[in-house]
Amino acid sequence: MNTLTQLPPLSLYIHLHWCIQKCPYCDFNSHSIRQNELNETAYIQALINDLQTELPNIWGRSINSIFIGGGTPSLFQAASIDKLMSHIRALVKLSPQAEITLEANPGTFEREKFQGFKDAGINRLSIGVQSFQDKQLQAIGRVHNSQEAKRAIEYAMNIFERVNIDLMYALPEQTIQAATQDIQTAVSLGVPHISAYQLTLEPNTAFGHTPPNHLPSDELSQDIEEAVHQTLFQAAYQRYEISAFTKTAHQQSQHNLNYWQFGDYIGIGAGAHGKISYTTHIERTTRTRSPKDYLAAMHNNPTQAITRQKIATKDLPAEFMMNALRLTDGVPSQSFTERTGISLAKIAKPLTLATQKKLLDKDPRFLRPTALGQRFLNDLIELFL
Repeated sequence: MNTLTQLPPLSLYIHLHWCIQKCPYCDFNSHSIRQNELNETAYIQALINDLQTELPNIWGRSINSIFIGGGTPSLFQAASIDKLMSHIRALVKLSPQAEITLEANPGTFEREKFQGFKDAGINRLSIGVQSFQDKQLQAIGRVHNSQEAKRAIEYAMNIFERVNIDLMYALPEQTIQAATQDIQTAVSLGVPHISAYQLTLEPNTAFGHTPPNHLPSDELSQDIEEAVHQTLFQAAYQRYEISAFTKTAHQQSQHNLNYWQFGDYIGIGAGAHGKISYTTHIERTTRTRSPKDYLAAMHNNPTQAITRQKIATKDLPAEFMMNALRLTDGVPSQSFTERTGISLAKIAKPLTLATQKKLLDKDPRFLRPTALGQRFLNDLIELFL
């Protein structure tokens, strides 16, 4: 590949893998917590050691956003998150305006804990609501109920300026009316950012192995999706990514935007993934998935838990497009070369084909999916494989 003339923005992802209960649809590296298993002190120290190991690869670069995901990070005490954030500030150059997100479960929150997270430096909370209807929550194995979800949102909105909630649709036995009612409830609570996405049956999950009964048909799922989107549009939410809606640009997720714009990110924690650019190549990093093995390695020989793999030049166009074309406005065309080191001329054929199929906007200044391209995103991305 060509030399990168400048390195992209850099983020930090931190994975806390414990959950009260593993959701049957979840394919993330998450594990149900066992009695006395959660040793916060040991895991926080492992994360600190992990970050220290990565420092030589990102010397001098600023961290523009942090995302603490899982699992259920809100299981951790605020004091543990405060200790972690203090060490991060000591180890890296953290932008003063950095967006710092923590994922929370409505079934694991306390008002004092939310305030403690904010005092530790968290300035954006992402709450995994999924539905406001108890029947649907039970069907997908969530541990909270609708009242707990509403109460968590109300507390979060009083503490944090920036709040996201996740909502799922096309759930077992769900009707169009039930799905739109979930959106209307979120709107009535004043949530500024909503991530709305369809339930998918991923391989290596309980639902992937044994699908739940009474799932909506493909046709009904499509109708539900269109109704969900229309309800959000009518409430003045703007769609800026395939599954992300917000009232104002100020509330857009800066961390996720960096992913979608093919920025760099350090990934620390059991099973975490990262992407680091150098002037000569781009590499993916992966931490070992086993929490026990991860902890042991990070306390003895951290490099044993980290796999680094250079992305082949031939794979970069698809990797770039897989992210950038999730954005409804796409990205400036020149960012392809800036982030991959590859000339646009090298992908002229698939660009032309995508335009002819009306999946990609004709404006050469942008790599931007059409409405049809957003709907058939996988078909669009396949053109660049």
